[in-house]
Amino acid sequence: MMPFSVRLTAVFVTVSCCLPRLAGAIFPSAADPCVKIARKPFVPPTDALACLKAFPFNETLRQNVLTNVARVFDFFTFEDYYLNSPPPFQESTVDIRATLSRINSTRYKTDYDFNKALFDFITQLNDGHTRWFPDCYTSFQNILPAPVITIEENGVQGVYVAFDSVEFLSQLGPDFTGYFDSIDFDWKRLQGAKVLKIEGKDPYVYVDQIAKTVSGNYLDHGVRVNSVFTSYRISGNRFSQRLGDLAGPTGVTQKSLTFKLITANSTKAETVEVPFLANYLGAPFTDKSSFWALNCAANDQTNGRDLKTLRTKPARRLARAEIIDKSKPSAINLPPRFVPNIPPVAGSGGVIKSFILPDKKTGVMFVGSFGGNFNGFQSDVASAVRSFQTAGVTQLLIDLTNNGGGFVCLGHFLHQYLAGSNIGYPGFVSSVRANPLAQKIVAADIALGVDSSLSFYTGDNHAFLNGTLTPKTFNYITPPLPFVVNGRQDPTSQRFHDTCELFFSQPIPKTPPFDLSKVAIGELSASSIPKYISDQQVPLNTVNNGNCASTCAMFSTLMNERHNTKIAVFGGKPGEKMEFKGMAGNQVLEWADLDTEIKTAGLKSDPLAPPDLLVSGNFRHNWRTAWSFFDENRPIGNRVTFMFTKLPSDKLCHSTAYVSELPRFRFPYTKDTYNNPQNLWTFVASKLF
Repeated sequence: MMPFSVRLTAVFVTVSCCLPRLAGAIFPSAADPCVKIARKPFVPPTDALACLKAFPFNETLRQNVLTNVARVFDFFTFEDYYLNSPPPFQESTVDIRATLSRINSTRYKTDYDFNKALFDFITQLNDGHTRWFPDCYTSFQNILPAPVITIEENGVQGVYVAFDSVEFLSQLGPDFTGYFDSIDFDWKRLQGAKVLKIEGKDPYVYVDQIAKTVSGNYLDHGVRVNSVFTSYRISGNRFSQRLGDLAGPTGVTQKSLTFKLITANSTKAETVEVPFLANYLGAPFTDKSSFWALNCAANDQTNGRDLKTLRTKPARRLARAEIIDKSKPSAINLPPRFVPNIPPVAGSGGVIKSFILPDKKTGVMFVGSFGGNFNGFQSDVASAVRSFQTAGVTQLLIDLTNNGGGFVCLGHFLHQYLAGSNIGYPGFVSSVRANPLAQKIVAADIALGVDSSLSFYTGDNHAFLNGTLTPKTFNYITPPLPFVVNGRQDPTSQRFHDTCELFFSQPIPKTPPFDLSKVAIGELSASSIPKYISDQQVPLNTVNNGNCASTCAMFSTLMNERHNTKIAVFGGKPGEKMEFKGMAGNQVLEWADLDTEIKTAGLKSDPLAPPDLLVSGNFRHNWRTAWSFFDENRPIGNRVTFMFTKLPSDKLCHSTAYVSELPRFRFPYTKDTYNNPQNLWTFVASKLF
């Protein structure tokens, strides 16, 4: 991996001296297409694209970005797995370094074209923890006034324009709806239409194409299929609706989609070209120069800093594992008629919304995220459980639909709170990649006396596998443990535990607050209903749509592996398998986080260190690996055997991210359950309990 980084370094050093003279080169005198769209919340995608392509390709910026990306990849835990990703994840197989070299040698006309190539490549790694987000070129979301769903009607599944599309999209206001009036396009008549073709293809074939080329975030193709469709979620602590990756992609590459469909209350098929409209999400600007300055140029938040130079010691940072959804800042509410009409119980003011179903025996905890207020999340869990117990609730359903993750320790907390403190360690064994610079960081932190308040790398962030806390002077990464992936040596640190229990603000019950055979987890996705594989009563149950990422994926995997939890999934493509979770890493570092680690360790001048970005962007990466809770002496299936390696303890380990885990139950959406959480919960309760 290093030759590519070194080659880029040489180029970067020779050109970096001329950066102060870049301004005139970036903004040549010409007609300014950005003026046309300035201060407008919605614009035609062709106009938005003209502004984004107004900045010519610049070799200095390419070398800066690619050098940064190449060296951050040195810390990416799953890099060598991508050389030959195992079934059912083979779609993500790619030689990362070879692709970076190709992008480095390709001739691009504009800065946009270069960044779009890099954005698409890293997105299609299908790891939401590892993404390149150039703020300049992810500042628009394309919106199609025909979000699609998949439902079953009369025993047959099909694709439809969402039945709430008018009520949903009208919330965007006259700037959105007025555009379609101005071009005399009646988008409202498409609501509820049965889709026969999209771009001349079977709708599920086209959905597969979007899942493969646009969606990203989730390793499993089936899960990505479900993210193509519109679905409900929690955003901004309220019920919201996600447009889906077909009707709400990041970027402005498409100006329209052609549908063959049958509108509601009709029997005649017709072909309709549906135009996109781009929603601007960035900072206000007036022209090309101000657009670049406010959205594209590096700012004081882009890169990291040496935390040792701070006058006051910062609060300890907590590990996070989550995906970034660029559409969330402009999230649209779920139409009121679909918001549950039963009163919420205590502890429903944040990312968790909890209810008691009309049957008076089923409690529902809709966990929309593991983020938000760290202590507030814990108190909301405790408050909801107390409310359930007071009301005599005897069974619990946990909805994880569109949960993008959050604080690692909140996943541990919810697991342990439901299972009781007697369960012991509530998380996974973890490790980091032991590349040469990572080893230098740990050694430098020890020499400088750095502790966990300043660094995620120091030993006092972790515990030994026996639960004893490791001291900040403990070097757990040198010498590294041997590890081989796809024939390549890829050494890791020693394995360790998290120390989440130190940060719990709520006492953990010694025993489960509910009978574990009466707790269900769900993630909404769909297809035929497989026969239940056993009559044996199982402990925990959940429901979701497969779009359960990061900390959410780790939580649901723990429920599955440690408690044999019932998991129900809705949605997806008929006849196509789908996992019950998205990508499960164990901690994400944003670029600024990694840069802070390097600068705090005093290693920014090291030849292996990534350079500061000259543009406003973030190359985040999966920094820690979670190892499966299953018997570490036994690989799961021959199809992933090539990823196992013998450790000094004579144990075999495998990464949870590459373990195929299918839901026990799978249901199709219907008109009654699509985007209607209360109806869906009632249905699931009747099937899982």
